[in-house]
Amino acid sequence: MNTSLNTVPIPAGWPATEEQARAVQDDLRGRVVLDEPGPPPGTGRVTGVDVAYDDERDVVVAAAVVLDAASLTVVAEATAVGQVSFPYVPGLLAFREIPTVLAVLDALPCPPGLVVCDGYGLAHPRRFGLASHLGVLTGLPTIGVAKNPFTFSYEEPGARRGSASPLLAGEPTGPEEVGRALRTQDGVKPVFVSVGHRVSLDNACAHTLALTPRYRLPETTRRADSLCRRALKETTPSGASPVD
Repeated sequence: MNTSLNTVPIPAGWPATEEQARAVQDDLRGRVVLDEPGPPPGTGRVTGVDVAYDDERDVVVAAAVVLDAASLTVVAEATAVGQVSFPYVPGLLAFREIPTVLAVLDALPCPPGLVVCDGYGLAHPRRFGLASHLGVLTGLPTIGVAKNPFTFSYEEPGARRGSASPLLAGEPTGPEEVGRALRTQDGVKPVFVSVGHRVSLDNACAHTLALTPRYRLPETTRRADSLCRRALKETTPSGASPVD
């Protein structure tokens, strides 16, 4: 196992205003690939990425944990710490963390395979959440698995594990399916799965179920969340309170 810590600067030319960030989203959104199925669930490697913040110091820590997709054992992990690279603006959160997330993926000693983000892909007001943004920039297959439905509507899926219902955006031409509410354990709250890049929605849901043998959230997310919290704590002065 390999664990590394990098200091990541804000890239030159990184968007500094909402207008600039939205222009980048508009440019990159057209590059999202939606007609590939993605890797078969349970094969190869699958990597979870997550971030934690210390807003008082404008610090963001990213973690990546690579799992063997068949056994869900940890193959490799890495962490990176950087500066928060954009103010908090709903719909533009990816710009706060993308440089550090890219750095942590680069720090891995092996290819990540499918990347699972704790957040959104197409299930985003501008159809370009973190999972899509990361997928386009890296070329990797990506999905988003979120804890809440953001601004979208859905009918409650059945109570049994594997039940799903469309996550819908109200469009002028009628409702558009931007993801699915997916029950990963009997009787627990659903998670919200959306395509990021180079993966079908059916396959994204199948991967999510393969990654949730015991808990509501994917093992990728659980392990990356734990790692980035530990890494942030190591960078936080005594008495400060790190946050997500």
